[in-house]
Amino acid sequence: MRGTAISTGLVVMWSSGFIGAELGTRETTADTLLMWRFLVASALLGGAWLLLRRRRLPPRALAEQALIGLLSQGVYLGGVVWAAGAGVPSGTSALIAALQPLAAGALAGPLLGETVRGRQWLGLGIGLAGVALVVGDDLSAPAAAPLWAYALPFAGMAGLLAASFLERRARHPLAPADTLPLHCLTSALAFTVIAGAAGHAVPPGGGSFWMAVGWVVLLSTVGGYGFYWLSMRRNGVTRTSALIYLTPPTTAIWAYTMFGDALGLAAVAGMVLSVVGVLAATVRVKGGPSVTAAVRAGTGAGTCMGPGSSTGAKEPQSEVVR
Repeated sequence: MRGTAISTGLVVMWSSGFIGAELGTRETTADTLLMWRFLVASALLGGAWLLLRRRRLPPRALAEQALIGLLSQGVYLGGVVWAAGAGVPSGTSALIAALQPLAAGALAGPLLGETVRGRQWLGLGIGLAGVALVVGDDLSAPAAAPLWAYALPFAGMAGLLAASFLERRARHPLAPADTLPLHCLTSALAFTVIAGAAGHAVPPGGGSFWMAVGWVVLLSTVGGYGFYWLSMRRNGVTRTSALIYLTPPTTAIWAYTMFGDALGLAAVAGMVLSVVGVLAATVRVKGGPSVTAAVRAGTGAGTCMGPGSSTGAKEPQSEVVR
């Protein structure tokens, strides 16, 4: 039940980020939205951390998590939001982000010792076909954005992938309640410098802008990244990345609800394929060896603290993905 709740929360909240990017860039430039998003998120999460979890963190852990935060939030969200501001359709950005599972699956073995079986590769391929159907209209439509803008989602996807592997191999892992405020603070500093240098630090005066900021702070930052790192700790890189395949169809549902964008037959068929692909890539075979047993018999590539652990017990970092 807990694993299902984490997976569902990840898909729903992560998808909200593409809608938030469109809402925000209708009101202002991408760097202004990102600056105030992370300033507000840092104030909220940092204040909660000072009240509830105030404790001394190792300097090496701080440096390690600052880099992970810059990649996972600064680079990833910078790529997605700037692409939206430049006119790249949200469906196209979602499709590019959904390429992450293939890259994660190819790299999980040599970098983390996670075994990806043939059934997982088949599931990932089916999921990608479903994603392509969902965003087919965006890809076939005349491009309104300049050609260079389509490199931004690719850069963002690469940044998130790098952060995911760095987090799994972290030598000084911290609980998500400690890392998320630090990640937001790192990104706030980066985007404040960028927006200030461009003369875009002053926010618009309308309420629509602050509604968009509230959307991306509460749903996309707190919800999306909170569930992402929980899923990374619990499920591993490959299974978490496979859930990203559900992001484009869920984004299509968000867009229909928010903007009235109708879903065609191809989108519905793509959603079904995405679900089938995710199930094939993530559901364990009945009667197969448990994750714990597989890890103990495997390579033992390191350890990381489990989320919410109060005993200091460590979980094996590598796992066999069935």
